[in-house]
Amino acid sequence: MIIIKTDREIELMRRAGRLVGEALLEIKNAVKPGITTKELDRIAEKYIIKRNAKPSFKGYYGFPASICTSVNEEVVHGIPSENKVLREGDIISVDCGAVLDGYHGDAARTFAVGKVSPEAEKLIEVTKESFFKGIEKAVLGNRLTDISAAVQEYVEGFGFSVVRDYVGHGIGSNMHEKPEIPNYGRPGRGPKLVKGMALAIEPMVNMGRYNVKTQSNNWTVVTTDGSLSAHYENTIAILENGPEILTLI
Repeated sequence: MIIIKTDREIELMRRAGRLVGEALLEIKNAVKPGITTKELDRIAEKYIIKRNAKPSFKGYYGFPASICTSVNEEVVHGIPSENKVLREGDIISVDCGAVLDGYHGDAARTFAVGKVSPEAEKLIEVTKESFFKGIEKAVLGNRLTDISAAVQEYVEGFGFSVVRDYVGHGIGSNMHEKPEIPNYGRPGRGPKLVKGMALAIEPMVNMGRYNVKTQSNNWTVVTTDGSLSAHYENTIAILENGPEILTLI
């Protein structure tokens, strides 16, 4: 069942979303060659707790950290580590969630570490822009997969591929709610978009093929061909006048 949010619930989600956006800005400012992914995790956790919120991910199905840090060919669910040192030319996808007053915000960004290749820059840019192409379709009366199809069309137009095994999701008092939101597919399918839907839309885009696999830690997902992957996510609310992005600062 899709849980429709009241105006009051959307306002609570705005507060949680803003906090997540701010935490990601803190991380962006810290990303540089030589920093460990564990240090980024500490920065995020400290910021979230200071704002009287809790990290959504820590302990979720046993996940051991407050953010996911996925470097280069890692797609999602990378575990922060003292041994993972960022190097010039890396790209890092950071997924961050926080719960404040009972409601979650969830967002992800991919950052360049120092100077990266033009191809990596393009991957990051296309992944981000595909999100915005998708939410152009997030208007009342459209169908859920209108978003999905717009993301896929944009991404594949640049010769990149959309990950199929992981999808966006509804969000609210639970971090993961119905509906699932693929980043690919034919338009005109799925539930009709109505006022009060809250969705986490999150294109995951590979430079090579879309196939992925999970590493032996049972968390970190990587591209099977070793190609770079980028991730961009925001929590949005479907409102009368169009989508409102709750996690964009």
